[in-house]
Amino acid sequence: MGITSTNFGLRFRFFFFIGFIVLNLMMSYAVAGQDQFDRVTQVLESKKRVLGGNICMLIFKDNRLVYNQNIGNYTRKTPEMIASCSKWLTAALAATFIDEGKIAAKDTIGKYLPVFTKYGKGNITISQCMSHTSGIESGQITFRTLLERRKIASLDEEINLFAAKKMSGKPGEVFSYGNVGLNIVGRILEVVSHKDFETLFQERIAKPLLMKNTTFTKGKAVNPSGGATSTAADYMNFLQMILQKGTFNGKQIISEKTIELMQISRTVRARVVYTPTEAVGFEYGWGEWILEKDEIGNSTVVCSPGLFGTYPWVDLKRNYAAIIFVKNIHVKDRQKNYQEIRDAVNLSIKK
Repeated sequence: MGITSTNFGLRFRFFFFIGFIVLNLMMSYAVAGQDQFDRVTQVLESKKRVLGGNICMLIFKDNRLVYNQNIGNYTRKTPEMIASCSKWLTAALAATFIDEGKIAAKDTIGKYLPVFTKYGKGNITISQCMSHTSGIESGQITFRTLLERRKIASLDEEINLFAAKKMSGKPGEVFSYGNVGLNIVGRILEVVSHKDFETLFQERIAKPLLMKNTTFTKGKAVNPSGGATSTAADYMNFLQMILQKGTFNGKQIISEKTIELMQISRTVRARVVYTPTEAVGFEYGWGEWILEKDEIGNSTVVCSPGLFGTYPWVDLKRNYAAIIFVKNIHVKDRQKNYQEIRDAVNLSIKK
């Protein structure tokens, strides 16, 4: 039976009506989603100057990006140096080696880097290096120290300098935030794999997480603790993996067990030798700060902020990940400012 003009007209009006309803629902949903985070946008706007003027903020929840706010010239694809946000990436890279049994957290660094044994530091463990409790004197990370590091020709050369450094305390008993520990781990990964750090990062983290614009190659010598360049979109892929217990796009990048090990506080009883002003009072796991814990001591909010202001975090309790992507040298009241933004996000998430 052929389709009459009357039937065609009825069908056209029916599908047009359905399409109109779907479109309106989608538009209403988008507007409602935007309204939900109005408070977040207001707080960001109020802090535009102290955050450096250019800001991209992303929030991921329920398997989708629920918030994408750009202020100034930054977008989710703008590349920028992320300083100590790099530490989380390096700890995750080490985690893939732990999963494969190629290294163990309890392994001593002298096993892989004999120069440390020569200087009486061979008994320091990989776990202690990833939690800044190696006991090796570190010191505050400043623009001056970053400039001085440009003289280093290779990660191997830097490791030899670390081996000769003074000790600020017994391994495992002192916490001194800096670039020493995770750079030692980065060199161990090179020795174990016979590959350079950048190649390892691209193969094991960047490519599986579709982080196409993230690299550690900016600079004469690779810096696993603070040398990465990334984008808000790339780093959000990494945060999704952390939030989803090691999985991304259905693939297990890091085992759930090792993700949990990364989030255990390693500094509960450690004496603090140095911690950044914006992190005073927080504990540390492997490559990440612990901002909140539940009533039985499990970490519920973890993050890894950088010297230039970029602030990524994962809230395991409220089940979301977020990043404030900036380049900003203003450090006064940084902890307070980011806490206000996190509070605004948490209130919005509840709606």
